[in-house]
Amino acid sequence: MALNSAEARSLSGTEGVSSSTPRSAFADSFVLDFEKPVAELERKIAEMRVLAIKPEMKSLAVEIDRMEKKAARMRQEIYRKLSPWQKVQMARHPRRPYTLDYIQRICDSWLELHGDRGFADDHAIVAGMAEISGEKVMVIGHQKGRGTKDNLFRNFAMANPEGYRKSVRLMKLAAKFNRPIITFIDTPGAYPGLGAEERGQAEAIARSLYEMAMLPVPVLSVVIGEGGSGGALAISIADEIHMLEYSIYSVISPEGCASILYRSSAEAEVAADALKLTAPDLLELGIINGIIEEPLGGAHTDYELIASRLKQTITESLSRLKTIKTQKLLAERHRKYEKIGFWLEK
Repeated sequence: MALNSAEARSLSGTEGVSSSTPRSAFADSFVLDFEKPVAELERKIAEMRVLAIKPEMKSLAVEIDRMEKKAARMRQEIYRKLSPWQKVQMARHPRRPYTLDYIQRICDSWLELHGDRGFADDHAIVAGMAEISGEKVMVIGHQKGRGTKDNLFRNFAMANPEGYRKSVRLMKLAAKFNRPIITFIDTPGAYPGLGAEERGQAEAIARSLYEMAMLPVPVLSVVIGEGGSGGALAISIADEIHMLEYSIYSVISPEGCASILYRSSAEAEVAADALKLTAPDLLELGIINGIIEEPLGGAHTDYELIASRLKQTITESLSRLKTIKTQKLLAERHRKYEKIGFWLEK
């Protein structure tokens, strides 16, 4: 079934947002604190361009060119030195592309599947059969919403137990038909509500970890935004994990960590630095396998470019993983996670 672009946009809540939309179209709606100097300069440039249309103001062209070069230098300087807390803000950016945005752009076909066959369909996780560069795969990912109504529908990408049980059901289906599995990680964490706990949230996550560790097909995970707590880990037990440059991946959110360790969520910035949750930190620790470079200013500034880079990474990783025999694949997967946690005894 071919992917219908209009349907994908409707599902992801991205109507009217495309890679061709100029950066300034987003500037007024959402600007992070550290981006404000550049946003202000770009606003002035836009005003000067309007004035430069008049014949008597043609001399402004030289000044506009100078200011544009200054804005470019400022932008590069800002994004070259982002702190861990600033990267947390980038990972949560409301214009950042979500799972369905990537599915729309990298999949040649897409058939969404629903339900855990036990309780309900969880809209915080989307999953389905897809084809990428001729490879038949199963794609599973957290899905955030845009705007209040859509976020409530998606439960802010915080899955209930039925979301993880749906994932496990479809992973087993993928294994049955020998399809590699690709998961997109983008959640603050699993939903902590009373109903979720009553329906076995902890067991559902544990079951997902267990089943993913035993899947006889290649599993590739990509952290595209927030990778928070057990909600992220539940669908990221993989042979390879890649992260977008400004995404984060951690056992707890900075706010949660700050509340526990520093007795105040106001210390989230300090906690973000201590958690080592950025892509370079995790690559150095050997937890992830690679970093996908984002466009200058973040993934939300160019959907097509980041989707192209993501597709290339997926294609190369799957080509590599498919050559490994099942027993060796499982052994290396287990070894990967055994090496993450270790201690020394004297």
